[in-house]
Amino acid sequence: MLLAFHKPFGVISQFTSDGSPHRTLADFGFPKNIYPIGRLDAESEGLLLLSDETALNARLLHPSQGHWRTYWALVERVPTAEALRQLERGVVIGGHKTLPGRAWLLDPQPEVAPRDPPVRYRKSVVDVWIALELVEGKNHQVRRMTAAVGHPTLRLSRVRIGGFELGNLPASQWRELNQNERALVFSEVRVKQ
Repeated sequence: MLLAFHKPFGVISQFTSDGSPHRTLADFGFPKNIYPIGRLDAESEGLLLLSDETALNARLLHPSQGHWRTYWALVERVPTAEALRQLERGVVIGGHKTLPGRAWLLDPQPEVAPRDPPVRYRKSVVDVWIALELVEGKNHQVRRMTAAVGHPTLRLSRVRIGGFELGNLPASQWRELNQNERALVFSEVRVKQ
């Protein structure tokens, strides 16, 4: 069984509490013996896959598999073409250079449902959505990457894994994937710029 969940802000990617005030996956009525494939930190939103098939973890997550994940990041200020190229080439964070990927300014800017709590707003600083397509997902990687090129992330959402898109699945909702959707998860479709 493979499930897609639209993880909301303030939820940790595990079933047991970590001692923080964040909600856990246990609050969303998943079937028994399901576990998350990968993680999204509590402050991140978007597509989280869950399954009862243990072999899927390595198949989907290990960078050697080249399995692409696409994120939308709301960042401070409009990144230059050079900043986006730096993100694509990889940046050094915590002594590790991230693997090459793709990065681009979303044009047109997407209409994304408001977050609760709302993202901080400043009249003097423009915020824009960019997309990043990566094959690895180290701890807080997207946030650390955008900060490294001078564009802190204010909001982060994973919108695609392989060829499967989160689409219009409402926040806090989940559903089982059909065979065609499951095949999309494992496809190596890359997003066009």
